[in-house]
Amino acid sequence: MSQNDSAKDGELDLQAILKKAEAQTDFPDVPLDEFTPPTYAEWKEACIALLKGAPFEKKMFTKTYEGITFDPMYFRKDTEPILPRDSFPGLDDFLRGADPTGYIGKPWGIAQACDETLPADTNALLKHENDKGSTIYHIKADTATLAAKDVRSAETPGDIGVSITTLDDMHTILDGLKLDKFPLYLYGGSTALPLLSLAVGALSASGKDAKKLTGAIAADPIGELVTHGTSSKGLEALYDDMAASVKWAKEHAPKLRTVLVRSHAYTNGGANDVQEMAYSLATAVAYLRAMLARGIAIEDAARSILFSFSMGANFFLQIAKLRAIRPIWSQIVGTFGGTGDACKMHIHARPSLFFKTVYDPYVNMLRNTTEIFSGVVGGLDSFESAPFDEPIRKGDEFSRRIARNVQIILQEEFGLLQPIDPVGGSWAVETLTKQMREKIWALFQEVEAGGGILAALESGTAQKAVAEILAARFKASELRRDRIVGNNMYPNMTETLLDPRPENMAEMKAARTKAVEDYLSDIDTAHRDATLEALKGAPKAEAEKVDAAIEAAKAGATLSELAAAIATGTPETVEAIAPHRWSERFEALRRRTEDYKEAHDDNVRIFLANMGPIPQHKARADFTTGFLQVGAFEVLTNDGFKTVEEAAAAAKESGADAVVICSTDATYPDIVPALAPKLHEGLPSARVYLAGTAPKELAETYKDAGIDEYINIRSNCYEILLSLQKKKGMIA
Repeated sequence: MSQNDSAKDGELDLQAILKKAEAQTDFPDVPLDEFTPPTYAEWKEACIALLKGAPFEKKMFTKTYEGITFDPMYFRKDTEPILPRDSFPGLDDFLRGADPTGYIGKPWGIAQACDETLPADTNALLKHENDKGSTIYHIKADTATLAAKDVRSAETPGDIGVSITTLDDMHTILDGLKLDKFPLYLYGGSTALPLLSLAVGALSASGKDAKKLTGAIAADPIGELVTHGTSSKGLEALYDDMAASVKWAKEHAPKLRTVLVRSHAYTNGGANDVQEMAYSLATAVAYLRAMLARGIAIEDAARSILFSFSMGANFFLQIAKLRAIRPIWSQIVGTFGGTGDACKMHIHARPSLFFKTVYDPYVNMLRNTTEIFSGVVGGLDSFESAPFDEPIRKGDEFSRRIARNVQIILQEEFGLLQPIDPVGGSWAVETLTKQMREKIWALFQEVEAGGGILAALESGTAQKAVAEILAARFKASELRRDRIVGNNMYPNMTETLLDPRPENMAEMKAARTKAVEDYLSDIDTAHRDATLEALKGAPKAEAEKVDAAIEAAKAGATLSELAAAIATGTPETVEAIAPHRWSERFEALRRRTEDYKEAHDDNVRIFLANMGPIPQHKARADFTTGFLQVGAFEVLTNDGFKTVEEAAAAAKESGADAVVICSTDATYPDIVPALAPKLHEGLPSARVYLAGTAPKELAETYKDAGIDEYINIRSNCYEILLSLQKKKGMIA
């Protein structure tokens, strides 16, 4: 038989198989009457049996910081009335998304922040990010720039982003960017007007039309007030700048947004998702009122606003909050008289810095991934996936690539561009969306009834509410109810901290100062001064003010000079909401131990008095070891002791700062009264702990024997470790 004949036979066999498969289209019904459908009561009974006495309601229902309780299961009969059967994406109240085609017609924007100190380096990074897949030019300015301060008087130029002082700096940053194809994001602090005038002036000087600009060069004066505790000038003056920018953009750059509502001050302070959304809505309403009072139509005012939210750790609530906030915003804008597209909320988001860690920072990659996933499912418009090393330093090529590629993979490989409102109809998510919507609306109404967001900040009501949630989060982390991988749980004792790679600030400032002075040495100072005078006399809340600022920028006015020319009014002051991270206290605890160890070649040493064979003590010895290593303490382990005398002798020889007795509840009544006194006798200054807990009838017995404290799942890990550091002298 030839090779061709074999191939033909194989082809015939395959065709026969396919014909047989096609013919067998009817499959017999499989009767299921032999199975009895389980009931909820039966499932609950099975759960209770597996819980071995633990309360069902406590273990199976999860309470959140938002006052919402996650049920273990959700049912159609309970969700039927709220299923969005007659609601479609891009229609009605935008619950199911702002665009009818979802991401099919327009993928969400990939906005990786570019933050190199020198303008030329930031320009190169913007182009590199765009070449590698970013679809938004996202420029992150440094602290001095956001405060409209000249780099020559800045203390830390480039601390968090690029340093911008002159038109030449902006020209360098924007040079060669394809701004007719890709949006530009640039946050301007409390007023966008100075940076807007520099950007437009640079484009104009290059012969480019600002009408093609899309994205946002935007300000958030209340957000800056919350962050720093003071505004750059009076809020009414800042609202004048806002109105001028909106009016100018409508005529000269109609696709550019100039107002930003950022929730990050609240979320970085520990706020829950309801607070984040409600305070953001109240801020946006304050901006709407300010713009309406300055003659801006509601459609123009609403379209000028970009919302920027933080995506947090609770996956399902992040989805729910984005789906809940859109209908509320639509209702608010509608109440002001807005219609159609003006009621759409444009949402930018980023990972919450609050939930990122310095120790075991590579886990931040996973945290960032779940946060963008929840944001995309919830229907955001653009996302900045921060580098995993953000809490430590500026990103490098590796960390930025990983962050960027997470988004690209979700779009290109995971197929998340295809489904529109993928959780629509989910019994769990629809229920959570309804609950979030009700709670956000209730808190928003409470803020409005109290006089609005500014009144809430001036009275300290908002700050107090956020502080209460922060305290609850810290308490939960102390008790390890909130598990922070690599920090209060599962610490990596071999870990070496990432190099923070600090920049040479003096060198950077010198380079920037020279660049600024070289540029200013060639300008017509008389012409510059004349344009600044014209800016001072320009209408406060009109587009002409921006035109005047652009002319001053083109004449050589610096960022600080532009800001000074438009500055009026007494700054507002409130109590700032300080930024935190959920792991910061455990990080400080561990770092304190490591610094002490390096300086003194010593550490808190804990001896485990493991009693009995390995199976008898292993579970509690392992738990205790992990518990104590959270503080980077030295844990002295062993395979167990047969007698209390052997354990006491070994403990004494170790010279440990503390001893933990590890065995079983059944053996403790015999071991503890005999061993604890001997441990105190051999190590008079040591603390003696018991791994586990004492039954009520033995609590006094164990206390009298010398048990100072217990280590178990209900123990306050942070307080115990802190007390051991104090005893060792690590804390003055």
